Amino acid sequence: MKSEFLKYLSVALASTLKFFGGPITGVVLKLNWVETAICSAAGMMFTVFLLTYVGKGIQALTAKRRKTPPKRFTRTNRLAVRIWKKFGIVGIAFLTPPLFTPLFGPILAVAFKVPRASIFLWMAVSAVAWGLGISYIAHKVTFIQEWFR
Repeated sequence: MKSEFLKYLSVALASTLKFFGGPITGVVLKLNWVETAICSAAGMMFTVFLLTYVGKGIQALTAKRRKTPPKRFTRTNRLAVRIWKKFGIVGIAFLTPPLFTPLFGPILAVAFKVPRASIFLWMAVSAVAWGLGISYIAHKVTFIQEWFR
């Protein structure tokens, strides 16, 4: 029982920083694809929860520590604003796992002043959808599994 819990925890922790780490860890630890998807989504949602509540503090701390003002028009900023204008929180949430990472997506949503309930709802939908899809692919594509052996 303890070893199963540690496997689940490993997959969740791998998904907290980079979402694709969870499904890869699930394949390596020989979990089935549904377990991997749920743990990956849980790991991402832990990061979303944490950063949504401390996002304003992180912004204030970063602003206080900067010696020079940040660049206003970087490539990433332009991309984020373009996605925000076209799709809103749904677009930001959908692109968080593959593009923005679980670290940057919630901070971006907080910066756009999205209500917390909306952030949690759409990030959870995105995490579950991406988790199911990526975990299924990682477990069913055999040549990926051969890389890890």
